[in-house]
Amino acid sequence: MNQALRRLSLACLAMFLVLMISVNYLQVFRVSSLAAEPYNSRVFNQQFKNMRGQIIASGDSGQQVVIAESRPVKGGKGVFMRYYPQGPAFAPVTGYDSIYATTSPYGLTGIEKAENKLLNGTAPSLAVYNLKGLFTGKPKQGASVYLTISPKAQSAAYQALAKAVAAGGKSAAAVAIDPRTGAILALASYPSYDPNALATLDGTKFNKADSRLVHDPNQPLLNRAINATFPPGSTFKLVTSTTAFSTHKVANPNSTIPAPQSYHLPGSQNVLTNDYNSPCGNGNPTITLALTLSCNTAFAKLGVTVGGPALHNYANLFGFNNPNLTIPLPVSPSSYPLLTDPAQTAQSAIGQYNDLVTPLQEAMIAATVANHGTLMRPYLVQRVTAPDQSVVQQAQPTAMQQVMTPQVASYLTTMMESVTQNPSGTAYQTAGPPSTSILIAGKTGTAQNGVSNYNPDDAVFTCFVPNASQPIAVGVIVQGGGFGADAAAPIALKIIQAYLGQH
Repeated sequence: MNQALRRLSLACLAMFLVLMISVNYLQVFRVSSLAAEPYNSRVFNQQFKNMRGQIIASGDSGQQVVIAESRPVKGGKGVFMRYYPQGPAFAPVTGYDSIYATTSPYGLTGIEKAENKLLNGTAPSLAVYNLKGLFTGKPKQGASVYLTISPKAQSAAYQALAKAVAAGGKSAAAVAIDPRTGAILALASYPSYDPNALATLDGTKFNKADSRLVHDPNQPLLNRAINATFPPGSTFKLVTSTTAFSTHKVANPNSTIPAPQSYHLPGSQNVLTNDYNSPCGNGNPTITLALTLSCNTAFAKLGVTVGGPALHNYANLFGFNNPNLTIPLPVSPSSYPLLTDPAQTAQSAIGQYNDLVTPLQEAMIAATVANHGTLMRPYLVQRVTAPDQSVVQQAQPTAMQQVMTPQVASYLTTMMESVTQNPSGTAYQTAGPPSTSILIAGKTGTAQNGVSNYNPDDAVFTCFVPNASQPIAVGVIVQGGGFGADAAAPIALKIIQAYLGQH
């Protein structure tokens, strides 16, 4: 009898210990994962009772624009719903916060997703503020996220992109950067969407709007500024020039390089020509004139001279082939292949073959030249403040790498200024004296996209404003826009004029 009681007691003790261990495990080690469970109705309902922090575009001196905020639902008894006052123009930046934010990976996008813990008030840096709320009885309130985005530049970019697509382009995107810091001043994509349609508490309405956007052939949800890649065309000649100067294959902007009217690609039956089969100066122009006229044969031969591995190295320094870049939104990597075949190297040196870039990468190229050869890490979040306005996070600009020497950067600046200031330059009419009094250093690109012989080329432009009191570098791509000078350069000019306060 005693032995049976002893066994029963030991069994009860074991079960009690298992119960205690299980309870402590759930309360201590699995608290976060349980809170994130899709079917946790308490957490699901609570997300609408906390006031999510604002997202504010603050990149203009003295001007701040709220681009995302939470508003109380009428008759909702303390329930809040997200609202986006600027709608489609800022959607690629804000993203959206939907009814499925806690139950689906698709319920949050953009800054709403990247800074979610700060916006919803659960970040560890907000613990002290939330502790105060326990004593005051106030609902949990998220932090405000201040972005580097310039409202003026962003609005100008969106309007100009929409106009370019209406004129015949299939889609378009633009990015503007402060070269000194890497702060992103504009990040626009078109076609876009209205995030308010997805910020609903009605599941049926959300599913209907989501289905419409997902199945739209124009892909309005795609953030083309950072998540779509296009051939760079002749803008890649800036990378080729950097490589030539940095490897001492070309001495300075006045050095001459061979530029035949036609160029048989080495080891290939293919023949490369300039636009309209035109000559490049006298066939032996300075590298400055070759860039001004955007001569394909000159830079294709120069690419073979410097070699594929050197081009690959300097492309990487500019930011190509980087799968880990975030701003904090994840950025699709621009790509430049490691080539040894001379014919392929020649084509890649003029931005064709398998070269692909995002509009952000285009802006990073110009920003590097503008910043005397140093590439700064691009970023969107300037600072974060708690509900009591105390600063909990402040951006610290950091350099990614030194791409070229200041002397080489000055060489490229001279050459890019010639593209817009020389009457023979490819961007003289659209980004030079006939169109603006602002001195712009730029490079056009007209990129064959390989879709079909009847498909219009993609229009590309990268540029910056030398010696400006408010430095800005811009990258623009218009898919199917045709010539870079005609379709992309005017967009960059509109962004620059808006940011500098000129019309």
